[in-house]
Amino acid sequence: MENNSIYILAIESSCDDTSAAVLCNKTRLSNVVATQKIHEEYGGVVPELASRAHQQNIVPVVHQALAKANIDKKELSAIAFTRGPGLMGSLLVGTSFAKSLAMGLNIPLIEVNHMQAHILAHFIEEENNKTPTFPFLAMTISGGHTQIVLVKDYFKMDILGQTLDDAVGEAFDKSAKILGLPYPGGPLIDKYAQSGNPKAFPFPRPKVDDLNFSFSGLKTSILYFIQKQTKENPNFIEENRDDICASIQYTIVDILMTKLKKAVKKTGVKRIAIGGGVSANSGIRKALENAEKDLGWTTYIPKFEYCTDNAAMIGIVGYLKYKEEKFTDQSVTAKARYVINT
Repeated sequence: MENNSIYILAIESSCDDTSAAVLCNKTRLSNVVATQKIHEEYGGVVPELASRAHQQNIVPVVHQALAKANIDKKELSAIAFTRGPGLMGSLLVGTSFAKSLAMGLNIPLIEVNHMQAHILAHFIEEENNKTPTFPFLAMTISGGHTQIVLVKDYFKMDILGQTLDDAVGEAFDKSAKILGLPYPGGPLIDKYAQSGNPKAFPFPRPKVDDLNFSFSGLKTSILYFIQKQTKENPNFIEENRDDICASIQYTIVDILMTKLKKAVKKTGVKRIAIGGGVSANSGIRKALENAEKDLGWTTYIPKFEYCTDNAAMIGIVGYLKYKEEKFTDQSVTAKARYVINT
């Protein structure tokens, strides 16, 4: 092993995906994700079942990540893990495992904020990957989070706005549930929206101050709208599915883009990086492409595997913290609520 090669084993277990990755400096050598299928029958993530599945998955996933990277655990420089935010039971599994392994190997332990990792995933070195320069605006949109963050440096970030209730991914999934679509329904809304008219059904935009978001009112208005229409016509969803999905997607994307435009105006920063599972949505990608053309923005979207929850994004933060010797001691505990820069 060369002296300048830093090998980080990273562990991510904040929600319902168990993931382990190995990075050599900024390069990903492996990124293994075990997705939990059990939640589909419940129409959403069940925390108790998630933590049990993590316990079953973590050893094989870590083993696979080391094997794929062709690295012996004795070669590891440090272990990085998600401390929070997330589901407490899920976080405890990853935290306990990382602490034990770091202690056993007598190597440093590095705690990572899940939200910071979504933002810094842009710095994983990949072919044809353009990385943003500081400062830039990051919009993290996922099943559990919606945030706009001003990123001044790897570890200097200011939250400009965030959701006051539900996250954008949850708004997509719950809307899909109202339409009788299986979980996770967000990607299905995106799929059906391609063939629909986005202006067919106007939904109200929530009035929220400054750069914060709210999606609970929108979900309620979609629910009441569908209930009213199906009362008059029991086949309403079936007959109008594509138009309903297109209208929901158009409304959500419009809410996100309106706030993002406000953030650009407020900060003067035109470099926009997005992350989180919802950044895979074709509507948001199209809107960002248009903003590049019409507003002179430069937009950064990571590879799809780095948008959803994965350990490679934990690994890149681990590497950057390792360089600055930002280590954690064995007294560390998982944190369900964990704000960036705390």
